[in-house]
Amino acid sequence: MNRFFYSILTFALLPWALLHLLWRSRRQPEYLRHWGERFGFYRLPPATRAIWIHAVSVGETRAAQPLVAALQARYPEHRILFSHMTPTGRETSAALFGDQVDHVYLPYDTPWAVARFLARFRPELGLVMETELWPNLVAACRIRRIPLALINARLSARSARRYAYLSTLSKQTLCNLTAIAAQGEDDAQRLWQIGAAEVAVLGNMKFDIEPPAAQLQTGAELWAALQGRPMFLCASTREGEEALLLDAWPKDCPILLAIVPRHPQRFNEVAALIAARGFTLCRRSANASLRPDTQVWLGDSMGELFAWYAAADVAFIGGSLLDYGSQNLIEACAVGTPALIGPSTFNFAEAARAAIAAGAACQVTDAASTIRTALALIDDPARRAAMSKFGRAFATRHRGATARTLMLIDRLMPEKP
Repeated sequence: MNRFFYSILTFALLPWALLHLLWRSRRQPEYLRHWGERFGFYRLPPATRAIWIHAVSVGETRAAQPLVAALQARYPEHRILFSHMTPTGRETSAALFGDQVDHVYLPYDTPWAVARFLARFRPELGLVMETELWPNLVAACRIRRIPLALINARLSARSARRYAYLSTLSKQTLCNLTAIAAQGEDDAQRLWQIGAAEVAVLGNMKFDIEPPAAQLQTGAELWAALQGRPMFLCASTREGEEALLLDAWPKDCPILLAIVPRHPQRFNEVAALIAARGFTLCRRSANASLRPDTQVWLGDSMGELFAWYAAADVAFIGGSLLDYGSQNLIEACAVGTPALIGPSTFNFAEAARAAIAAGAACQVTDAASTIRTALALIDDPARRAAMSKFGRAFATRHRGATARTLMLIDRLMPEKP
């Protein structure tokens, strides 16, 4: 497939895209907002000089946090423009950066919508986080001589196979990028295999995220509320995983089980799952005191994941029990919380392997082995202390990707007028 046929297909799928927004709005009404931006129509006035970062959703937005701070320090005369594809990504951007940056949706990848976006905001530089490859967007930046870099890039074997089916389009898109910076050697190899001409390996910027002091304080408050009771945390769980973990959890276990779902639109659904199994539930959003008979604590609040890790004795990393590819285990290691990770790790394959090899994490195979391993660790303070030490050392050892990426950006930035 070449870009001409890709554009025709993209246009033909627009009605389906609108139906998809309507469908998603059943759970998240925010999908009904800012529809004009999806087609390149914006009310936000453009900045005089802009650096544009595209971060599709929550993970990519949070990964960009240390880079945003570095860019604001290095280029204070520029305004940061964030583009997203999901409401949760946009909300995360607003929560992390407030009005220090601008937030919009990236339009669908039709030539005219992309042209309107670029004409409106006129970025001097574009930075695409992780794996977002939009052929018309990339080509439009090349035509307009806007440097566009794919940074913190990761590409799983599964994604590489999908891109290989569209080898001509994938190669053309990758070669139209100004630069590519991969997280690891495996990612770089896969990018080369699908057509990238040159890839630098600069590391994973998620290692550079420092646990915010305010969240560590909240974590201390959560820990104090436990009153000495051990807590096993299931963090960033995905659909289907909570039911498996709840079914494997002993009904008479004195240890507190905490569950923090990945997506806020599922908070009520997970609360219903917990209640249906007869567990005594406390919801974080209720701001109620934790009762001694509470069996499950539901983390149904936004932006507190570091706090939950800081309060927990052991943490399971969600998205890894079922075939979602895992969520970010680096955050748990950074605060010294022993991490358990399931068999599905393709989104964090290199980090998972390194954490396991460093003794910071254990791999489990299913819900039953997750619970067995967690309970055994909670009953073994010496091993937990060792894993905590190894986790902090592992997170510290892999820092520096942001500084290396900033050096790449310095070379790409146009000369000041």
